[in-house]
Amino acid sequence: MMESRKIQESQYARSLIEACLDPLVTINTGGKITDMNHALAGITGLSRKNLTGTDFFDIFTEPPKAREVYNEIFTKGFIADTPLTLLNKNGAPTRVLFNGSVFKDEGGKESGVVLVARNIDGQKWAMELGLANDELAFQNTEKKKRAAELILANKELAFQNNEKSKRAAELVLANKELAFQNDEKEKRAAELRIANYARSLIEASHDPLVTISIEGKITDMNEALANITGLTRKDLTGTDFFDYFTQPQKAREVYQEVFAKGSVADLPLTLRHKKGKLTDVLFNGSVYKDDRGNVLGVVIVARDVTAQKLLSNYSRSLIEASNDPLVTISIQGKIMDMNKAQVDITGVAREKLTGTDFFDYFTEPEKARRVYLDVFANESITDCPLTFRHVNGKLTDVLFNGSVYKDDRGKVLGAVVVARDITEQKRISTELTEAMVFAELATGIAEEAKIKAESATLLAENAVKAKQQFLSNMSHEIRTPMNAIIGFTKVLLKTDLSTRQKEYLTAIKMSGDALIVLINDILDLAKVDAGKMVFEQIPFKMALSISAMLHLFETKIREKNLELEKEYDVRIPEVLVGDPVRLHQIILNLVSNAVKFTSMGRITVSARLLSEDSETVSIEFAVSDTGIGIEKSKINKIFENFQQATSGTSRLFGGTGLGLAIVKHLVEAQHGSIGVKSKIGEGSTFSFILNFQKTSEQALPETEILELDNEIKNIKVLVVEDIPLNQLLMKTLLDEFEFESDIAGNGKIAIGKLESNSYDIVLMDLQMPEMNGFEATDYIRNKMNSKIPIIALTADVTTVDLAKCRDVGMNDYIAKPVDERLLYTKMIGLVRKSTIIKEFTGSKNDKANRVKCTDMDYLIRRTKSNPALMMEMISLYLEQTPPLIMAMKQGYHDRDWNSLYAAVHKMIPSFSIMGISVDFENMAKKVQEYASTQQLTDGIPDMVLQLEKICVQACEELEIEFNSIKNTNQ
Repeated sequence: MMESRKIQESQYARSLIEACLDPLVTINTGGKITDMNHALAGITGLSRKNLTGTDFFDIFTEPPKAREVYNEIFTKGFIADTPLTLLNKNGAPTRVLFNGSVFKDEGGKESGVVLVARNIDGQKWAMELGLANDELAFQNTEKKKRAAELILANKELAFQNNEKSKRAAELVLANKELAFQNDEKEKRAAELRIANYARSLIEASHDPLVTISIEGKITDMNEALANITGLTRKDLTGTDFFDYFTQPQKAREVYQEVFAKGSVADLPLTLRHKKGKLTDVLFNGSVYKDDRGNVLGVVIVARDVTAQKLLSNYSRSLIEASNDPLVTISIQGKIMDMNKAQVDITGVAREKLTGTDFFDYFTEPEKARRVYLDVFANESITDCPLTFRHVNGKLTDVLFNGSVYKDDRGKVLGAVVVARDITEQKRISTELTEAMVFAELATGIAEEAKIKAESATLLAENAVKAKQQFLSNMSHEIRTPMNAIIGFTKVLLKTDLSTRQKEYLTAIKMSGDALIVLINDILDLAKVDAGKMVFEQIPFKMALSISAMLHLFETKIREKNLELEKEYDVRIPEVLVGDPVRLHQIILNLVSNAVKFTSMGRITVSARLLSEDSETVSIEFAVSDTGIGIEKSKINKIFENFQQATSGTSRLFGGTGLGLAIVKHLVEAQHGSIGVKSKIGEGSTFSFILNFQKTSEQALPETEILELDNEIKNIKVLVVEDIPLNQLLMKTLLDEFEFESDIAGNGKIAIGKLESNSYDIVLMDLQMPEMNGFEATDYIRNKMNSKIPIIALTADVTTVDLAKCRDVGMNDYIAKPVDERLLYTKMIGLVRKSTIIKEFTGSKNDKANRVKCTDMDYLIRRTKSNPALMMEMISLYLEQTPPLIMAMKQGYHDRDWNSLYAAVHKMIPSFSIMGISVDFENMAKKVQEYASTQQLTDGIPDMVLQLEKICVQACEELEIEFNSIKNTNQ
């Protein structure tokens, strides 16, 4: 009986030692190694026989430091995470962290030390590479098998309820020769000594360790398991092993698999802490038996792999972040990993690519093989040309760049290669080559040598410069006279005119505005091509913004008997940061096309949240119609400049063919994507995806221009402009603002005037003879040390460098033709930022002299000077406003506050659309508030009267505008 128990306890001791996944060693008080597991033998390269009885300190790179650690254990009773470096018999170092504690005999005398070492080399290497090492418990398959076979179980649950002394006897490990005598006292003393040793072995494991009975009940565990579950040893003992996992059934299957196979290795499970925290682990386990071979239970060790999984996810994110095809290759040339771009360029699924030869996906496999070999021979390659072949036969020219990656000892593990698609570059290069050939033929044999010497890059740069110079000249030459034409037309429209004169001038203004819109479209394309398109990043309410823009189409939709539907995802945050103007431009173009090409059915505008994180959201916008549709062969063509689906489209439906080209450029310039699905006779769906920043800021209200307060009328302005016509226009505008103005023909004259006179602000043209605007501003700031506000004026909006304007000290910038409202706002903002600008009202009784209350600029911008849309919007206003005025007055008269509130609520949106001062919008909102709360009602009569008068005046002015547009377009 005694001999049987000794064998059983000896097997248990060996199970505990080998159950530890990390190197474990026991040392006597003399510093000699008494026992160890296979992990220590593996890391040192020495056999158990060679290690047993040797000095513990001799297996380290720094024996004195190892001796200090050993002595520290006896001083403190334990150590934790102490760094040392083990030395392999071949000289290879392994960095480890040591944890250890002493174990004692039955009399409390120290018998030796148990030490466990955690290998941290793999962790450092994985962090340096940014890759998660999926091989967590062992370094290779052989070690996995050996470790699993060596993990032995520890004790039999059947003896759990026996007396403490008997249970201790069953749990002790008999690894020393104990001379058990028949004397019961001596037997218990020996068992207590072995129990202490067993407890030291169990607690020596860094990883959670648990022993389980045949019935699946926990019989023992170490402190690591208690910590990872948040439960005490007492709470855990006797409970079901499966209850501490997110998938209890899967844990049960793992447990059963251990009994079925004898052992398991690296099985993934997730432990749940009592507070809900989850920990991903890999399980290794095996059964342990008595001396007759009967299975007593299971011992299981869990390795925490949470950090490795996070690293693995991070590695995948890095790989997928590349827009270019990226692939990792083993030393044998096999594909190990790749991103979606690699899948797309080959047309082969990820699972089929993995493990295949890297060279098999090229038109020249042998050349690809040489590229692969060059990477490993030279450790890197740069710009190696190859051609991918898609499974459907499509060829893609690429340039390969790659480099090897190594472990911390410098051993090459594999290579990472990235392919840049150069198909478009090759097309451009081919076109440039053809252009050079034609140029050579044209210039003759005498110029042949010179033309051949010119590089394709130089030709491309010259072409871009020529294009930019042409656009710059065109913009300047057209905008300069248009500045005067539109400017003076606006001035004349404010004078006392006959109806016919007003119609003629309105036609001139609309034609000029339309020409400016066309120029702006062309310049938008040029800006995108040149990489100079600047997108605002301001907070705005997307749902409100889209709804307001769609109101522009209501009349046209009603006229064509169509349905306009809006589908807006309520999960989209109310306020986002982006460029609302460019978003409007994109959607406006798409909806305009949908209305144009749809004669019956419906148009649907949708916004859908695709994804979001703590900082950004990704939104898919779509515009669908039931119109004529587009042929599949024409879909790519419609996004080209000045192109439409067919040659007859322009004649039938109008347009320049720039709209969709601008849309595509605007979307892609914001790192978005656009696509189209269409079927002839059924309709089309244009969709695009953009990202926006989240924000806690409130959306800024649209800037409104109000009239001048008497307090800030006495502003003195220096206009620096060389063209007499523009001088006259600026003086006329400033006179209307009731500002005093002075003119300087160039920068030099301006400096003289500034040195001898006092001004509040300077309007500075950029291109002038003798001294231009940049030079003059630099002198004013650095020589005169003046802080006077300076606004740049220019007719060239393609090459103007806004950064340069700021660098020389200009405060702001405005393009010609000058928008007087924008100019006024910027001037007042710079001269008196804190001043609240109020509306100037002329004589209320003198209709001939009253101030015009409507401004068509907003409507013109929103409709892109489309006369049909403008007439529809004005007609809708003229139709709806008189009944709303009557309802407002009647509601107040009857003290019907709900009716009053409803009428005013419907009037408010039209104020901004028709350019009516924001003061009246705010006034209407106050009426709403008073009607809602039924407080301060004494103030309502005067406000109702003012709202009635301004709306009646607006109707009169808009009726004239309507007739003018109608007569101009007949």
